[in-house]
Amino acid sequence: MTAAPSSRTVGTDRLDLHIREAGEGDPVVFVHGNLSDCAVWDEQIGLLPAGYRGIAVDLRGFGRSDAAPIDATRGTGDFRDDVVGLIDALGLESVHLVGHSMGGGVVMDLATTHPGRVRTITLVAPVSPYGFGGTKLDGSPCTPDFAGSGGGTANPDLVRLIADRDETDKEPLSPRNVVRTLYFPGPETVREEDLLLAGILATHVGDDNYPGDATTSPHWPGVAPGTRGVLNTMTPKYFGWSDLPGSGCRAPVLWVHGDLDVIVSDTALVDLGHLGAIGAVPGWPGEEAFPAQPMKRQTRDVLDRYGDYTEHMMPGVGHFPYTQRPDEFAALLHAHLSRTPAV
Repeated sequence: MTAAPSSRTVGTDRLDLHIREAGEGDPVVFVHGNLSDCAVWDEQIGLLPAGYRGIAVDLRGFGRSDAAPIDATRGTGDFRDDVVGLIDALGLESVHLVGHSMGGGVVMDLATTHPGRVRTITLVAPVSPYGFGGTKLDGSPCTPDFAGSGGGTANPDLVRLIADRDETDKEPLSPRNVVRTLYFPGPETVREEDLLLAGILATHVGDDNYPGDATTSPHWPGVAPGTRGVLNTMTPKYFGWSDLPGSGCRAPVLWVHGDLDVIVSDTALVDLGHLGAIGAVPGWPGEEAFPAQPMKRQTRDVLDRYGDYTEHMMPGVGHFPYTQRPDEFAALLHAHLSRTPAV
């Protein structure tokens, strides 16, 4: 086991990034998801065996990194290039990558564009290879303007409460209740509630950061992607990692997810297609026109084409497997880190 992580800010050729790190040896770069920060990885960095250096980074606009504007027309390109800039600034040639949720998309973006920099990939409940919102099983958009994805899909009450730094549980969609119901949807006691809450509240709010801007649409549900900010980086209009199989990347992939995940799921409670199907959003045009996005099936289809991957589904686990079952996740990760890319 490594020591408790220390904290510092690293100047790169793009911006200043805050990291938490511990250990010496092969570098393992941890990338957090949306509405989170790098402190969420402290436990896993502390569990790394000897011979590994854990490095967790706050993406731009999250935690203690610069709140630089996000050009969403590049997909997750700004986040990806920031991580590459950090790797360069630390003098590292290649690294193991671990990405959660949106961070999984950042990791896959990096792997497909810089395959020689990647030793292994660990995906934890990753965003679909076809982006988030408004696609059918094969990745084709439900509407020509990618309605139902992007900055306009955020709940305005949650955005307001994050901006207000609300720590209470008085409103149904308060950040604390998001941790209790969306992050940990099962019967188990919520672990690290205050840490997860702090990660949400450290998110910079606005059109350039979270959630981003939006446009109106003539198609259900009436909103389409903008060009700035976090949620627009994951719209299928700009983002995807379905080209992984032909990218030249040969890093072995471990995909870990929970069967109770309600954020990245084939029936996600934050997917407007599913919300329409269950009657939570009026006017749904039906299964053929706008199905629930089959996120896990999409991921499995692309990884099947890639070939060198292992899938591990954790029963009774939600969107944060490494927080909910830290020892079980660590065992999976440590075994995977010993893998080497296929020739």
